Amino acid sequence: MNSTRNLIRSCSGSLTVQHLARRTVVNSPCTQFLAVGSRRFYSEDAKPSEQGGEGESTDAGPSEDGSEFSKQLAAKEEELANLKSRLRYLQADFINLQRNSAREKEQTKDYAITKFASDLLETADVLSLALKSVPPEALKPPSPPISTSTPEGKSAHAYLTELHTGVEMTHRLLLQTLFKYHVKPYDPIGEKFDPNKHEAMFQAPIPDKEPGTVFDCQKIGYTIKDRVLRAAKVGVVQDR
Repeated sequence: MNSTRNLIRSCSGSLTVQHLARRTVVNSPCTQFLAVGSRRFYSEDAKPSEQGGEGESTDAGPSEDGSEFSKQLAAKEEELANLKSRLRYLQADFINLQRNSAREKEQTKDYAITKFASDLLETADVLSLALKSVPPEALKPPSPPISTSTPEGKSAHAYLTELHTGVEMTHRLLLQTLFKYHVKPYDPIGEKFDPNKHEAMFQAPIPDKEPGTVFDCQKIGYTIKDRVLRAAKVGVVQDR
């Protein structure tokens, strides 16, 4: 009985000593340092590689995609600017073309009768010469009255007056028709000689006139709109 109790005490004592020794070894500072060091070493070795791999995989892709997208966006913006510039030039050219076409159309309409009006000017000149050929004294009634010698009972003076009146009305009507189409006559007597509007036929010294001025007009000039249809044929004062 006593031997059995002693055996149990010795076993429990040895177990207690072994248990305390194991706890001492496990909880000792050296053991904790080694354990922590081994875990830290393992974590520091593993994490950088994992983080580095993840960083490369996550950062490299978006940066490259972003730079490529920026280049494409810049190229499209440049292309858009070029297209806008070309569109403005084309729009300006089209507007100028419209204006030029409208101007040419208006000029064609205004100067369409240039040749026809030029041919009619000869008729106007003939009528003007016919009127100038009759002196004003011949149109005055004679003072004593001339006896009628025609079957109609009219005198020669009456016929001459009627003929002059008819020619004058025809000349006036022709000028009015030309004026309707912007054809206007001009008499340059007293004006300074202009080679763009006048054609000098002769020169003569005139004491009371300034040299270079027009003192005689053999044929009056005509303009159509702002152009000279026919230059006036004039005589110019000669420089002394």
